[in-house]
Amino acid sequence: TYVQLRIENLSKSYGTKEVLKDINFTFESGKIYGLIGRNGVGKTTFFNCLNNDISVDSGKFYLVDSDIKLELRTNDIGYVVSTPIVPEFLTAREFLQFFIDINKDKIDDVKSIEEYFKMVQIEEVDWDKLLKDYSHGMKNKMQILINIIAKPKVILLDEPLTSLDIVVQEEMKKLFRTLKKEHIIIFSTHILELAMDLCDEIVILNNKELELIEKNNLNTRKYKDKIIRCLKEQKND
Repeated sequence: TYVQLRIENLSKSYGTKEVLKDINFTFESGKIYGLIGRNGVGKTTFFNCLNNDISVDSGKFYLVDSDIKLELRTNDIGYVVSTPIVPEFLTAREFLQFFIDINKDKIDDVKSIEEYFKMVQIEEVDWDKLLKDYSHGMKNKMQILINIIAKPKVILLDEPLTSLDIVVQEEMKKLFRTLKKEHIIIFSTHILELAMDLCDEIVILNNKELELIEKNNLNTRKYKDKIIRCLKEQKND
């Protein structure tokens, strides 16, 4: 189903420092949005506002499906952070089984544990390993797998590929591209090449507001220069 995420009048300050200012923006399912901004400009703050991890000064978030407009709930969001947080005392299999058991009322079309592992290319030899023995990349895969199982309408990816090796990066990009059909995916990064390779749309967090950079020919030098020019103009208070 075609779904929109609408952000209306979002503002957030920390004391006297204004980070987000009266943001109005619409994201659509079927696309991966690259959220670009310089370090410290407020990308993670934006995600934390959407995920209700921090309070907003003003703003409402809605999911719009056909003619139905509902307030965004925490259950509608999957949030993959750059440093994966997993229960390290469990094996990967135990963790997946636990997650499925506690969410069984919300999960449609539950597959076998084995199918889920194969989906993100985790080898059979690793299925019964403790998560504390997983590499950073494999822990990241487990985070993403939880979101595949839960099928939230919106998936927030906060720098999820930055510290992964090239092979795992390519695996993850392929996976994100298959997920975008049924989800609204917002991919935060400060690496422009990564965003241009993976994303359908580029959105800049620029001067406390979101700005869609019109995509004429995504990989042209001119387009890249335009993005860099916008980033240079950012006033990072």
